[in-house]
Amino acid sequence: MAKTIMIQGTMSGAGKSFLCAGLCRIFRQDGYKTAPFKSQNMALNSFITRDGLEIGRAQAVQAEAARIEPAAEMNPILLKPTNDTGSQVIVNGEVFGNMSAREYFAYKKKLVPDIMKAFKKLDEKYDIIVIEGAGSPAEINLKSEDIVNMGLARLLDAPVLLAGDIDRGGVFAQLLGTVMLLEQEEKARIKGLIVNKFRGDKTILNPGITMLEERGGIPVVGVTPYLPVQIEEEDSLTERFLGGRTGKSHAQIDIAVILMPRISNFTDFMLLENCSEVSLRYVRRVSDLKRPDMIILPGTKNTMGDLLWMRKSGIEAAVLKAAEDGTVIFGICGGYQMLGEVLCDPLEVENGGTVRGMGLLPIETVFTREKTRTRVEGTFAAIEGTLGSLTGSSFEGYEIHMGETKSAYKGMAEITDTVSGRKSCDGLSKGNIYGTYVHGIFDKDEVADKIIESLANRKGIQITKRKGMDFKEFREMQYDILASGLREHMDMKMIYEIMGL
Repeated sequence: MAKTIMIQGTMSGAGKSFLCAGLCRIFRQDGYKTAPFKSQNMALNSFITRDGLEIGRAQAVQAEAARIEPAAEMNPILLKPTNDTGSQVIVNGEVFGNMSAREYFAYKKKLVPDIMKAFKKLDEKYDIIVIEGAGSPAEINLKSEDIVNMGLARLLDAPVLLAGDIDRGGVFAQLLGTVMLLEQEEKARIKGLIVNKFRGDKTILNPGITMLEERGGIPVVGVTPYLPVQIEEEDSLTERFLGGRTGKSHAQIDIAVILMPRISNFTDFMLLENCSEVSLRYVRRVSDLKRPDMIILPGTKNTMGDLLWMRKSGIEAAVLKAAEDGTVIFGICGGYQMLGEVLCDPLEVENGGTVRGMGLLPIETVFTREKTRTRVEGTFAAIEGTLGSLTGSSFEGYEIHMGETKSAYKGMAEITDTVSGRKSCDGLSKGNIYGTYVHGIFDKDEVADKIIESLANRKGIQITKRKGMDFKEFREMQYDILASGLREHMDMKMIYEIMGL
């Protein structure tokens, strides 16, 4: 049987996912076969496994930190919000259906066998399982039906570390208040507290730590610093959306990503964000758009709803004006669908009915109940416009979308489904308008390099030859930085003892 450790948080965004990723890398470095597990995840950023199943992005990142292949059993239930009161429910990597929050709350206990079956698969293969909770264990209105925090800890008999976010303030109230709202049996499961995202001189914090341990009766196993690591995030609480408003003042290339209400898979832009020549900004208002060199319409969990939001907010008109002026427009997944002439939803997969598209590409999309989930490899075909230099460049990524898009014209890229081996065409380009279903299409350095050079040439400027970035090597380095930071500031000896090792 595997040893377990569970990270719970005082709130969403307390840093549970990062802490789990760091522990996965530490245990792997120490010679243990380690796997992540989250029974129920709610996120719009997801990942497609090699066998075509869908899980939360955080568990894929944690698996990568543990140097293992992501698998569906690491996240048996994934909730992808479609609006403020409902989500698409994914069980064991496949679409189960759409449910309102009330419907799911009444149903979710029936999914416990799926959770236990998934955990058992990991239990049979690994030495340590790092379990991530969700939100807070002290949501007293949800505790009776809990399957992801203390309810799961009880099912798995897992010791718990509780993390609070000091960067937002009130960390002592967060931690003590959470402990006070727990039942005695639940409180007994908490073996350690973590003060996360600390900045400054730790000695100033010491009196508070002493009081925290005295009043809570639980040891503090770490005061972890705010670590500036670049690791993929999975939800809209990311600070990247805030930091990206101004971008890098010294950068020569300006890229604007439209920050839609249901934006998904914004990890597509991590490589571009980390290029020193690029200022990549997330834009929600027309006044913030200005005159970028490229506008990206990202993926979204509600294409029709977010297109109507763009129309109402005036952003659609601003993008159309930029397209008329020759600005490069690049749509990915839902953003690609928006660029077309019409979007039809006869089965009410999203909003229902028919919506006029932006009319920038000669395509039509019809939403279906069947979800495309696969990993792909591809090559850009002969494409036109500013990004014509991409012709012949290779890429890899994944598709994850509802609906089929048709056009009378040849696609922008030739792709191979690495799950089935099927070959097909993807996307379309017309002038300076480009669209694709492939997430991760910018992740190869060659692709990013050619985009940057092409945009610079259009501006009539020269950019010093970039030093190439091996993105996989970069991510590995980030996991090691995270692990090193946690080792320095957490009592790993005590954590191993808590796990019984």
